[in-house]
Amino acid sequence: MKGIRDLDLTNKRVLVRVDFNVPMDEHGAITDDIRMKMALPTLKYIKEQQAKLIVCSHMGRPKGRRVAAFSLAPVAAHLGSLLECSVTLAPDCVGAEVRALVDQLSSGEVLLLENLRFHPQETNNDPEFAAQLAELAEVYINDAFAVSHRDHASVSGVAERVAEKGAGFLLQKEIDYFNKAMEMPVRPLVAVIGGAKVSSKIGALENMLDRVDRMIIGGAMANTFLKAQGVDMGASLVEEDLLEIARQFVKKAEVKEVKLYLPVDFVVADSFSEDAMTRHVTFRDIPKSWIALDIGPATSIYFQEALAGAKTIVWNGPMGAFEMDPFARGTMALCHVIGASHALSITGGGDSNAAVKKAGESKNISYMSTGGGAFLRLMEGKSLPGVEALK
Repeated sequence: MKGIRDLDLTNKRVLVRVDFNVPMDEHGAITDDIRMKMALPTLKYIKEQQAKLIVCSHMGRPKGRRVAAFSLAPVAAHLGSLLECSVTLAPDCVGAEVRALVDQLSSGEVLLLENLRFHPQETNNDPEFAAQLAELAEVYINDAFAVSHRDHASVSGVAERVAEKGAGFLLQKEIDYFNKAMEMPVRPLVAVIGGAKVSSKIGALENMLDRVDRMIIGGAMANTFLKAQGVDMGASLVEEDLLEIARQFVKKAEVKEVKLYLPVDFVVADSFSEDAMTRHVTFRDIPKSWIALDIGPATSIYFQEALAGAKTIVWNGPMGAFEMDPFARGTMALCHVIGASHALSITGGGDSNAAVKKAGESKNISYMSTGGGAFLRLMEGKSLPGVEALK
């Protein structure tokens, strides 16, 4: 796979797929532009090469219809301020008007295409739609790791139709860090897996057993593993249909000599709400109608000991309902432990990254991945269509 520096961009029409699916308030103002800022090194480099820069992205889920609330107009204005230049917003992402604007571009100028997902053909990877996008470009750059697990027209379809193509700086960085952590780790390698459901991460868990030295499982998904071992989890979320899979997983970990760590105490509540009545109990003492919503202080110490001496840490998923203050302490404690570690630390997924930011540990994490779904797919040992199409 070529990187952006391996390509001749001078005076070329360069189509760049980015992830500018940024959050906006009810007035259309961007509330967090970190995704845009992470793409700036790639965009600035292309401009410096005097290329004709064409930027494309999706926004939200308009379901193949033109929805004003999902227009990239606010993104175009903000991108102009970040790049310190004029950014023209095209009326669409394909068609005669768009082609005319592309033809008028001078070297160093920037054109932002309108929301790709205004067309259902984008998510369907329609060949004709992909061909129309490809016709705009002499060079294609993918710098959108967060959508590279999707077999969409702008991600894999265009790449298959443009001869000159490569990875942007952000995509390269994501792949490099993942390889450092999973393909060539400095050991011990510890995986920390949290979140709500085993079903969404069982592929990653299974694959990680062949790679890690220790594995910590927290969050609501730990409930299923504990119940599989005979623990009464009260009214906590449990995936009953996965109990046997959880039992087999624990046995596989023993056979592979991977040390598995599960919670030993919890913060439980009588309802899933911030003002619920709460208690701290051991994993053997959860009341019948109560819900486990965070790991307890003993588990925080237990997990801290499991992370001691780690040289590489990969974390995906929170330890509890950290969005609500009564159930945030376990996840915050984990953030501080990983932040203080001397290990190479990588977090992946929106919730994990949000927790790290909430804990004020962003600067102490080696790398925070921009793509939850793409990161999880790599953890499952699977390839990314967007990356494969660049090879």
